[in-house]
Amino acid sequence: MVPDVSTGSDTRGLIAYLFGPGRRDEHTNQHIVAAWDMTGAPDPGRAPEATYTLLAKRLDHHVDLRTRELGGKKPPRHVWHCPVRTAPGDRYLTDTVWAEVARRIVHATGIAPEGDDKACRWIAVRHADDHIHIMATTVRADGRRPRTHHDGRRAQAECRKIEAEFGLRRLMSSDLTAPRTPTGAEHAKAERQGQTVTARHWLREQAYAVAAAVHNEADYFTVLQSLGIKVKTRLGPETGDVIGYSLAAPGDTNAAGEPVWYGGSKLAPDLSINRLRERLPDQEVADRPPYVADPTDPWRHTTTAIHTAHTVLDSGDDAAAQGHLAAFGDALHNIAAATTSPHRAELRAAAMAFNRARRSATRADHQAATALRKAAKELAYASSEPGGLAIALLFATVHLARAAAKWHEQRGHEQQAAAAEEAFRHLQAGYQQAGPTVLADLARRAPRAATARRFEQDVRAALPDHADRILTDPAWAALTATLAHAETAGHSPRRLLAEVGTQRELDSAEHPAEVLNWRITAQPNRRTQAARSRSTISGTSARPATPHSPATPAATRPEERSRHR
Repeated sequence: MVPDVSTGSDTRGLIAYLFGPGRRDEHTNQHIVAAWDMTGAPDPGRAPEATYTLLAKRLDHHVDLRTRELGGKKPPRHVWHCPVRTAPGDRYLTDTVWAEVARRIVHATGIAPEGDDKACRWIAVRHADDHIHIMATTVRADGRRPRTHHDGRRAQAECRKIEAEFGLRRLMSSDLTAPRTPTGAEHAKAERQGQTVTARHWLREQAYAVAAAVHNEADYFTVLQSLGIKVKTRLGPETGDVIGYSLAAPGDTNAAGEPVWYGGSKLAPDLSINRLRERLPDQEVADRPPYVADPTDPWRHTTTAIHTAHTVLDSGDDAAAQGHLAAFGDALHNIAAATTSPHRAELRAAAMAFNRARRSATRADHQAATALRKAAKELAYASSEPGGLAIALLFATVHLARAAAKWHEQRGHEQQAAAAEEAFRHLQAGYQQAGPTVLADLARRAPRAATARRFEQDVRAALPDHADRILTDPAWAALTATLAHAETAGHSPRRLLAEVGTQRELDSAEHPAEVLNWRITAQPNRRTQAARSRSTISGTSARPATPHSPATPAATRPEERSRHR
């Protein structure tokens, strides 16, 4: 059961909407199911002998009586509105049940406490099977305002109790870190324009993707504008510094033809200017990732940082863990943008789903996740996708998303846990599209039997407790090919197996050889590293120093620019 509290100032307009046909003629059998006084509240839906207009005026007069008694001094936003909707699949509720729901909501939120004869006037209107609308004027009979502090949170808490008592679907509790849900009007507007998402939703996803790729606040606004998004900043009266900003989607205008603006914090709490600055320090261009001779470095660095993030989630430092989850959200956006393979759609869906899992009531220590965030930004400027290493990175994201879901679940973050679980499913689907093909190719390139037997001895010596499971894993042949490649790159297979085998436990791994294969794939080429070291020491470089000229950031690539509107 979902309540959605809001306030306004137009009593007559809201009444007209509640008893009217709806925006798409979806309202049927409009009537009052409960009110402050069922005998004193005219019901336009139950009196066909009177005209609708006359009854609407009478109802407006009765509901708004207390504000008129103030002598025309109506308080601002005195109209309180709370639709309450059952979840899809819930059973049909009778008018009697909905009336009880309404009375409990107005009591819990402070609009009309039970037994308070001075409480606000309110009505509950039903015009569909699955929801009611509660409206009230927030002026009591004694002229005071009701105590509605945290009314949205209190409505949510009461709905959780109602769900349990009436056997309805149990929805997840909110911790006030969720983004604002698009309104019915926004959905209707998107539908009329043939768009798949609302302007609010589209702007939120674009802002997240851009923030993940850029290096400072100035770049953030510049790239947003390059996408056709209008940017309006709010400056402090004394300092002239930016203290807030709003965005407007291309072509999204109101009836007067003016842009429809959404403040950063109204798109999502962590898109406010202050939250952005915590993870977008004002760095100079010279601080951006330098030129890398090996194009696989960004992928390898990100994989390593994600493995570290997995360890942090188990460390007990919640602030550091929350910081890494926020950085992981950035990484998912950049991995999706840097990927050109067919599973890119699943990666993008995972990044969007994880946006809800990247923040909670736990304050994040963003400095603790600097390495992961830096690696993710390197990836935003990557110009190629290195086959096996890209799959190793994807494999790492699958396991971190599952760990994130578990971390949130253990702390009672229900919405975040569900979002991380959704991201996990998308990442897992992406891996299932790409991983088996690469493993099969590795298996076809497995070394000769004599070399495989030598690697078997290395496994038994390095990981004796897991050897039997590793050697019978279907991915064993692929692992032998990866070990042979690692040996050519300068690694000792036995030492390498011992090293990656202790990065995290293998007991819970369903396919330990597959896990080891991707961990080893992410290891650097030692011969290349040695050559770089010699080149640096001798004062020569594999390439003359040049200013950093990254590939077009993910957020500004052509395929990212078209608005889904």
